[in-house]
Amino acid sequence: MPEELLYSRISQMEPMLPDSGKSSELINPAIEVMRRASALSTRLHPVTRRGIVDLVRAMNSYYSNLIEGHHTHPADIERALARDFSTDPAKRALQVESAAHVEVQRLIEQRLEGDPDQDIWGADFLCWIHREFYERLPPEFLVIKTAEGEKRVEPGQLRENEVTVGHHLAPAASSLKNFLARFKEAYGGKSLKPTDSIIAVAASHHRLAWIHPFFDGNGRVTRLFTHASLIKTRIDGHGLWTVTRGLARNREAYLTALAGADAHRQGDYDGRGSLSEKGLELFCSFFLRMALDQIEYMTALLELDGMLKRIEGYVTRQVHLGELQAESFFLLREAFLRGEIPRGEAARITGKPERSARRVLKDLLNKSLLVSDSEKGPVRLAFPTKVAAYYFPLLYPEGIEAGMI
Repeated sequence: MPEELLYSRISQMEPMLPDSGKSSELINPAIEVMRRASALSTRLHPVTRRGIVDLVRAMNSYYSNLIEGHHTHPADIERALARDFSTDPAKRALQVESAAHVEVQRLIEQRLEGDPDQDIWGADFLCWIHREFYERLPPEFLVIKTAEGEKRVEPGQLRENEVTVGHHLAPAASSLKNFLARFKEAYGGKSLKPTDSIIAVAASHHRLAWIHPFFDGNGRVTRLFTHASLIKTRIDGHGLWTVTRGLARNREAYLTALAGADAHRQGDYDGRGSLSEKGLELFCSFFLRMALDQIEYMTALLELDGMLKRIEGYVTRQVHLGELQAESFFLLREAFLRGEIPRGEAARITGKPERSARRVLKDLLNKSLLVSDSEKGPVRLAFPTKVAAYYFPLLYPEGIEAGMI
């Protein structure tokens, strides 16, 4: 590929941020994202929240891989996280991939919790995400077929070849370190205003995809990086929402918005950079709409009365099927509200004799509706895949949820 056709100068990636001062279409949703994400994170008992975060993490994996055309049923992801893999090689490979995404997201969260000042914008962190993800994948996912034959993905290594993504010719491999240095300079600085830092989460999502630093896996790495960005800007709601669900459910609009921000400057009224400022602004606007939509979705789901009614509705259905006793709801409700409850309180909570109350509790534990870290320790609410469609309607696409009920 002729060198003169490739992006090789960092100025060719400008602008890195749209001029938010000209656009209330970006400032207003950025403020709303900040406000509503902050409120979302205070709605639950921390123990209950951790259980929901585990579910959201698995859901994030489902949607991120779905964007790439890989479909793994949520129940299969749950089994994979329990190291229960299918005997079918193709199905098992997808399970391993899904589990890898969950595990790497958890690693990112742990790393940022342990070091809040962690630099997430530098090449080292991005390569670390790629390496951790690809080292967990099945061997066949590391071999990519190209027009020149099969090539192997090297975990954590920047690409050494030239690539075209759709109509976008990615920057020259020889210039990747320079582009990534500019990426870090633009988004990793300390001088951004709060609203601009939120707009930067959106802009950096596109610009990292535009740089396309790896031979394969750029989509997953970009979305995992964006999760880290949400944490750094303190708008992740402690892990209770994910923008990826919105991107996946609007996949064509997402890909169109990405491509629009790839465009070159369109005349004198389209900023002063090499790339289209209007295209980047439209992508950021789309991204912020998706973020706000997902925060509002989870906020509505976690409204207390509605949540308890859905849990009660699930129990009522199971009672009619002969699977649970009606008093089960009292234990589930108490666990949701208090985070965890001592086993010895089962009789008081259910209003049943001690022995009968223990049977109700044991039944809930056996059905994985409550969980405990030890045989005699306190119990807390669990969120297995089988209840997701009841507790969190539309968390997954309708056709998928129908198979979960």
